[in-house]
Amino acid sequence: MSKKSLKKAALEYHQKGRPGKIEVIPTKETATQRDLSLAYSPGVAEPCLEIEKKPETVYDYTAKGNLVAVISNGTAVLGLGDLGPAASKPVMEGKGLLFKIYADIDCFDLELDTKDVDEFVRTVKILEPTFGGVNLEDISAPNAFEIEERLKKELNIPVMHDDQHGTAIISGAALLNALDIVGKDISKVKIVINGAGASAISCTRIYISLGAKRENIFMFDSKGLIHPDRDNLTGKKPEFVNGAVPASTSLSEILNGADVFIGLSRGNILNKDMIKPMSPNPIIFAMANPTPEIAYEDAKEARPDCIMATGRSDYPNQVNNVLGFPFIFRGALDVRATEINEAMKLGAVRALADLAKKPVPEIVNMAYNNVQMTFGKDYIIPKPVDPRLISIVAPAVAKAAMESGVAKQPIKNWEQYEIELQKRLGNDHSLSKIIQSKAKQDLKKIVFADAENIPILRAALEVVEDGIAKPILLGNIHAIKKLMEENNIDLPQVPIIDPKTHVDTKAAQTFEDYVERFYQKRKRKGLLKAEARHYMSTRSSYGAMMVETGAADAMIGGQSRKFADTLKPVLQIVGIREGVEKVASVHIAMTKNGPLFLADTAINHFLNAEDIANITELVAEKVRQFNIEPKIALVTYSNFGSVPKGKSGILMRTATKIIHERHPDWIVDGEMQAHFALNPELLEQYYPFSKLTGHRTNTLIFPSLSSANLAYNLLSSVGELDIIGPIILGLKRPVHILQPGATVRQIVDMVGIAAIDAQSI
Repeated sequence: MSKKSLKKAALEYHQKGRPGKIEVIPTKETATQRDLSLAYSPGVAEPCLEIEKKPETVYDYTAKGNLVAVISNGTAVLGLGDLGPAASKPVMEGKGLLFKIYADIDCFDLELDTKDVDEFVRTVKILEPTFGGVNLEDISAPNAFEIEERLKKELNIPVMHDDQHGTAIISGAALLNALDIVGKDISKVKIVINGAGASAISCTRIYISLGAKRENIFMFDSKGLIHPDRDNLTGKKPEFVNGAVPASTSLSEILNGADVFIGLSRGNILNKDMIKPMSPNPIIFAMANPTPEIAYEDAKEARPDCIMATGRSDYPNQVNNVLGFPFIFRGALDVRATEINEAMKLGAVRALADLAKKPVPEIVNMAYNNVQMTFGKDYIIPKPVDPRLISIVAPAVAKAAMESGVAKQPIKNWEQYEIELQKRLGNDHSLSKIIQSKAKQDLKKIVFADAENIPILRAALEVVEDGIAKPILLGNIHAIKKLMEENNIDLPQVPIIDPKTHVDTKAAQTFEDYVERFYQKRKRKGLLKAEARHYMSTRSSYGAMMVETGAADAMIGGQSRKFADTLKPVLQIVGIREGVEKVASVHIAMTKNGPLFLADTAINHFLNAEDIANITELVAEKVRQFNIEPKIALVTYSNFGSVPKGKSGILMRTATKIIHERHPDWIVDGEMQAHFALNPELLEQYYPFSKLTGHRTNTLIFPSLSSANLAYNLLSSVGELDIIGPIILGLKRPVHILQPGATVRQIVDMVGIAAIDAQSI
């Protein structure tokens, strides 16, 4: 993505809809006067009185136990410097978002308009009753050290400055594993650290805690080696003086024979010649962002034997703080730790290091273009998308808190705790990540049949920039180019085709070929040649013929046309897959518990039991395409014959019997009401014999188009869930039809799904 494009997209992202990235949502019922009397006056007095008598019950009656303050004064915002508190707010909101999506921790961000350490500490201290923990962020050194140290002493809740300790914890795990791979002893290696700020100090301290010897560490700041002869050392720098070499020793000289280089400074301060004299199998962590101290390619060219890590996601071994802070606080909060101490940080280090040695889940490999990652030089730390992080790191931190005596509520059942951690994030990982990762593995040509549309063009830009597919735009060329110009959408390499005009001989010949193909397909269905020509000048027919002939791999249509008007030519031109009786559709609702597949939501009005069974098979096939095991409920108004003569109940009962006979090993059952299907505890209580007992349903099959369509529209509108679809099932080649008003994200997801479908042909 270009810098200009990134700026525009980032500003639009933060501004659209409700400005910012976070909101406060009630967690209790508020519908009735009784609810409000319990939530506030007079009922709220009761927990107040209980907390007054027993202060520790504040964790039982309020959100304190899951609430972290993300606090900054904006004096060291990202790599941008002192931007001030207001300009730091987008970062603090972003931090809160990461806490929520990775560890289900709620956050309030607080931006303090002060550079005075006493004032900062006093402000945070008097807020202690509100929060279960404090995450300090983007505070410049040396104040960052003093603020954290004082708050840790004066507060009785966990406090951590992530800029210091996050990088230290992640890089510490990476260093342990890198040394393990090359067979070197941490107590004997020569370590060179370039940078002497808060992060560098904390990293060095944790390396020493892991066994590194202070006499083997050489730290540099902007003025040179941290040496006892220097009289200009400030803050914590004197802690790491090393007089083993002259004060004038340069970074280039000290690297001779060094085993490890840790960069926490600025980009491009190393070159190939400087790292060539390092010891065999050197470890180079160039963590300056966005430009590392030495480019990955340069380091590998100069020293092919090196283990390289950066802060960037586009190279192996990304040192990313999101591997640490959400799970460290999760573990600390869950045992009500009074602090985050050295033992807890080291617990996180070792848990991350151990996790990297375990087999990598398929979902992680998929997210990185299906590279089969195994522990080694290019995989020394886990990836941020690894779903095991919360259940590995948080318990390790919690155990360390208990063992070191700072846990006020120890965990007694570790197995149950790990189950609870998994439930916090849902059973399935982000479907959008899976879709995009799969699509990127083999780029397909996707024709957009309604390109005279701003969301379509913006989606096409995102598809190109993220490398998801190769778009082809259909529509009036002049109108499309005008829209792109007016909206700063630059797609110079994307073809634009107008079915109504033929600018050259080749285009005219293609059009005539399409007309003839369509005529031959439909002439015995009453189609005249002139009608074939008319239909082929429409974008839906032309796009469908591009897919049929292989000029495109898939089609996305429907943004500006009725669903039926787009589907009809697709059925006539592309047709139904062999062995399929009826095409069907499925919508995907993105719920907190993972994706929920709903069918048939858009196509078939009248269904018999055989149809329902066939549609269920089509949907199950689609669910598995996303690496999800289908757990299917055939839903209606009755449960397992409770309404013996009801038409819909009999329909779903019979369909269930057919599916059970065809697929006895499938996790599928019916007929049942939706609330039983979606509530595992309720289902087990009332219907323990069901095949779905012990499982969370992720697929609902409805008895009619009206019920399915109503369900997904209600979920979308009232439930405010993101919805993907309708995804068309059963065609020979992939064509999907957007709902009017589809968002850019929904369009991009549909493009990814179309690309995945095309890959399987």
